[in-house]
Amino acid sequence: MRRGLHSIHNRLFFLFLICMLSLLLVVSGLYYKRWTDQFHQKFSDIAQKNVYQTVELFDLLLQGYNSLAKSIAGNLDMQRLMADENNKDSALKAINERTIVNILGSIFYSREDLIGIHVISNGGALYSYGSMMSVIDPKYAESSWYRAAERSTGELVWFGVHEHSLIDQKETQPVFSFGRRLYDFHTHQPIGVLLIEMNPKPVVSALSNLSLGAHSEVYMLSKVGEVMGSAGSSPGDSKLLKQLGGRPPLMQEHEVVVRETAGLLVVASRPALADWQFVSLTPSQDMNVEMDQMKHYLLLVGSILVAVSTVMATLVSKSFAAPLKRLIHQMKQVERGNFHGVVSVNSYEEINILVASFNQMVARMGELIGRIRAVSESEKNAQLLALQSQVNPHFLYNTLDMIYWMLDEQENDRLGRVVLSLSHMFRYSSHWEGDSVVSLGEELEQIRHYLTIIETRLEGRLRTEIAVDERWLAMRLPKMTLQPLIENAVKHGLEPMHEAGRLRVYGEADDAMLRLFVEDNGPGMDEPTLRRLKRTLSDSLAQGGGERALEESAAAAEDRAAPAHASAAAKPRRGIGLQNVHRRLVLMFGEPYGLDIRSRRSAGRAHGESRGQGQGTTVVVTIPLNVRQEQERGPLHEHPGGG
Repeated sequence: MRRGLHSIHNRLFFLFLICMLSLLLVVSGLYYKRWTDQFHQKFSDIAQKNVYQTVELFDLLLQGYNSLAKSIAGNLDMQRLMADENNKDSALKAINERTIVNILGSIFYSREDLIGIHVISNGGALYSYGSMMSVIDPKYAESSWYRAAERSTGELVWFGVHEHSLIDQKETQPVFSFGRRLYDFHTHQPIGVLLIEMNPKPVVSALSNLSLGAHSEVYMLSKVGEVMGSAGSSPGDSKLLKQLGGRPPLMQEHEVVVRETAGLLVVASRPALADWQFVSLTPSQDMNVEMDQMKHYLLLVGSILVAVSTVMATLVSKSFAAPLKRLIHQMKQVERGNFHGVVSVNSYEEINILVASFNQMVARMGELIGRIRAVSESEKNAQLLALQSQVNPHFLYNTLDMIYWMLDEQENDRLGRVVLSLSHMFRYSSHWEGDSVVSLGEELEQIRHYLTIIETRLEGRLRTEIAVDERWLAMRLPKMTLQPLIENAVKHGLEPMHEAGRLRVYGEADDAMLRLFVEDNGPGMDEPTLRRLKRTLSDSLAQGGGERALEESAAAAEDRAAPAHASAAAKPRRGIGLQNVHRRLVLMFGEPYGLDIRSRRSAGRAHGESRGQGQGTTVVVTIPLNVRQEQERGPLHEHPGGG
């Protein structure tokens, strides 16, 4: 992982990603802060406008209730009849009660939201009109609402919303109650108490307008903090009301208070016609609903932007790293010796300049190496030509000597064949143009001319056989590769023998190599001589084919030419044929190829006995097998003079 972080791709990726994420976090934070401030300001403005509207609605509602109470309290007929309640005449008294009830009934049916109207005189007479038969609480005089109405001086007293009627035991539905003290307009003396009970739905609906959230609670509180009505949870179960604690602050008419305290948004105001306070309590989580939605939206948008940033970071880092990776890959190819590749990129200007400079440098390096390689090839060809020019002319001397004796004996037919073969050999051996590389077929054709001359000279003491598959005849090898080997076998192995000798040339191949065998049945070599000759071949390569190696080669050839039947006077002249051929093969094909010598001296032959089976010397020529040069398998080529 540490190595990965050091790569330009990963570093650019993380750098770009961190910059994008930092910018995203800063912008998101600033946007969220700005949006939060605007949301709170907007929320406060909405709350204030809502409270103003609700207070105005309550003022209109309370004015209607006040007008209703005044219409009853100011009814002169009802005041007169109540003042005459001490009349002793029972019939007249019953008529007066019926008249008062009828007055209340006419007012009751003038409004649909009235639940009950109750008038209690100072003398204890009670006049009620409601939606059903009334059952008056006998202890009403001990109730708090009655005492509050008695203490009033004619102003309207608000008792708030209750779960059932304050005086009628049969009325169980919720009511909104208010009342006042009744006075006689003429004497200005109190004559009774008025209690009106209304349907609370308009009041609760008006309170509900102050609800700002799903869990908001709205209360109508008296100046001492007593709950006069609510919209939402029951006052007894309200956790928000307990969480607020204490009394709300005293406010002027239509004054609006908006503040956050104890995890609540408190919005309060006071109507003009009552000393109430409307208090709206909204939990902070309700206010944060939109903020939470905004958070989720920002998280979603942020996640998308992070993914987009990651993709962009990957693309940007790849746009830098990809051309550099291709450049590094081509550098490794150059390290392996491949100077032919060209890096082609279309990236940033600086990277394009770098790649162009690298391509130009590699092209110049390839050109320089090509020049060095050409010089090396020229040097190698010069070495080959120098080695090839050293072919032993001993064969030419012997052939000319043979022609002399044949002319002396006037054997014209035989002389014609020999001279023809000799002319072919001169033409073949004197042509050294180009790289001096011929096909195996051309080399074998030259060998046939050479063997024609040899067989004629040895007068039947030599039997030859050439067995090479036709599909190998197109194989390429250095010129004059087989002729020195056959010359060496005849000169040092077969010619000194008194009986007939046998020379065989054949080939074997595997998947990668072709081996040509030049095998004779001569006396062979002992183990020390064979080791010295092999060492001479390897030393000629190590010393670069110099004079010292060639001299040692000649010494090895002389050792090989000293079989049991050869006297010191008959030792052949020194030659360098084997070393010449081996060095040319190695220079052309490489170290795994060249000559290998296998030989074993016959113990019986050394004591004048007949030679055992399998004795003699075999020279193996190993060259690489080029499958593309093989031809279709055909019959083996046999030398016409083979025995």
